[in-house]
Amino acid sequence: MKRNVFAMLIASVILVTGCIDDDDHYSLSDMWVGFGIFQETDSNAGGYRIIMDNDDILVPVTTNFNVFHYVEDGDRVLVNYTILDDNNNTGDDVTEYFIKLNSVKKILMKGILDITEENRDSIGNDPLTVTDVWLTDSLLNFEIKYWGSSKIHFINLVKQPGELTADDQPIELELRHNDNGDIASIPYKAFVSFQLGELKIAGLDSVQFRVTGMDYDDEEFDYDGVFNYGENNN
Repeated sequence: MKRNVFAMLIASVILVTGCIDDDDHYSLSDMWVGFGIFQETDSNAGGYRIIMDNDDILVPVTTNFNVFHYVEDGDRVLVNYTILDDNNNTGDDVTEYFIKLNSVKKILMKGILDITEENRDSIGNDPLTVTDVWLTDSLLNFEIKYWGSSKIHFINLVKQPGELTADDQPIELELRHNDNGDIASIPYKAFVSFQLGELKIAGLDSVQFRVTGMDYDDEEFDYDGVFNYGENNN
């Protein structure tokens, strides 16, 4: 596990959003916040674009910081931006938005881990609170809260090892937290996304899964979902 896994955790997140007007009139005082994937490209002067979870494309026109100091190609990001103009003539069912990028934060994104006797202790079994969970194509996303102080915490989505078959559905997953013995003095909030590609089963175009976890009151969290990957190669 990388030591900087939680370097981008935020103690609090305030999402300030505006509404996109139907007449395509945009105000410099409006801001939007959303999740996407950072993508390097030669197609514009900025050298990058952001593919949002709803497939909209953000094309940077201006920003007041060097984006490449914070994120790199393929990173999951939370962005705050102001729309300057748009282009609906892309030839696809998506819209390009020309934006001022106000801020960008790297979001923890990782795959599903097989739990074994060798890694069981490092995965941990400390409590955490899930405040939101949602699916975005091949990503399972969580908003979580936990208590800590100064140590690095690790979050993993784990399953039992072995080849998956259709009879294993719903596939049992566990959301695990290792607080590394940290002192529970400060409440933290974070977002984390897990890639579900490892759940694909040959011959199927979707799989059912169930995620469980334990919070600070010893109450079990559970979430039942369906990963549809018939048209998703990620």
